[in-house]
Amino acid sequence: MTRWQHVGILAAIVFYGVMVGCQNDSGKDGPIEPEPKPVEFKATPYNWKKPANFDDPKYDFTKNPLTVEGVALGKTLFYDGILSRDGSVTCAFCHQSFSGFAHNDHALSHGIGDKIGTRNVPGIENVAWKTAFFWDGGIADLDLLPISPIQNPVEMGDSLANVLKKIRTSGQYPALFKAAFGTEDVTTERFLKALSQFMLTMVSANSRYDKYSRKETGAALTDQEARGLALFKQNCSGCHTGEQFTDQSYRNNGLRMQLANSKDFDLGRYQITLNLNDYNKFRVPSLRNVERTSPYMHDGRFQTLEQVLDHYINDVQDTPQLDPLLKKNGKTGVALTAADKSDVITFLRTLTDNDFITDRRFQPD
Repeated sequence: MTRWQHVGILAAIVFYGVMVGCQNDSGKDGPIEPEPKPVEFKATPYNWKKPANFDDPKYDFTKNPLTVEGVALGKTLFYDGILSRDGSVTCAFCHQSFSGFAHNDHALSHGIGDKIGTRNVPGIENVAWKTAFFWDGGIADLDLLPISPIQNPVEMGDSLANVLKKIRTSGQYPALFKAAFGTEDVTTERFLKALSQFMLTMVSANSRYDKYSRKETGAALTDQEARGLALFKQNCSGCHTGEQFTDQSYRNNGLRMQLANSKDFDLGRYQITLNLNDYNKFRVPSLRNVERTSPYMHDGRFQTLEQVLDHYINDVQDTPQLDPLLKKNGKTGVALTAADKSDVITFLRTLTDNDFITDRRFQPD
């Protein structure tokens, strides 16, 4: 092979390499653009603040950071009948803002087809500080809470799987899920966390008592309210303690046994634990907004705060499970005069948070 033949072969190889390189950097219509970097999804952080007079919350916000978009999605779901079998029952159907997000119309919960449940509807407020939910504490995780009413045959009467199917095929929700979570995929976890995000914003901490507790300028209790507070601390704070006005325990408060709609006695916490020590014990409710959350007790048997106090003064039933705080020196109940009762009730009304009850953020758009 001659020297020029070697040169020709070498030139051909170089030319081939250049052509291949050009083809790698260009297409039929010109240079190939580099793959765009994926846009990092970032929702808008929600400005959630702990009230100055409250302890640290129990909810782990690191597992479900609040965002403006997530809260908006949760609120939309809260007020949408899509969560029930026939579209007639929303979360707000039982949790009404003017009632402190409880329900005044019925002693017991009612829902799909006007069916009646077995327990009174508790209010929704300050869920970030709660360690369990329902009168018997049957749910210990806020993120799992909505499953129970959705699948309860006398409340929403649907199944979680069917609710998610309806949401996936709806016109509005895919975009709302994408705004909140960066994807249109509707999953169980995202659905539940969105509802939690909305409920976590429902903080009640601006009652007259709160302002007094925080020593805000001009905040004061009347003489009667101050007497009521002193009596409350002496007689009631063993159970209704702290700024949440509950120790979140389960207690037997001496109610007379009554038959529930199921024709069975409601045995409270015992139905969860099957521990005889929990027989007929129920979770101590918060007293925040108690003036607005009638009727009272797990079965809604009392319509007024006066009736509640009358029970503790005159009608506490002595049973083996009766809470020791309600039996001292062989006597049951709480020793209050008529004037004392009036003072305590006057104080309890200072726990009404009208700002919370009328806050547009918690009401339908």
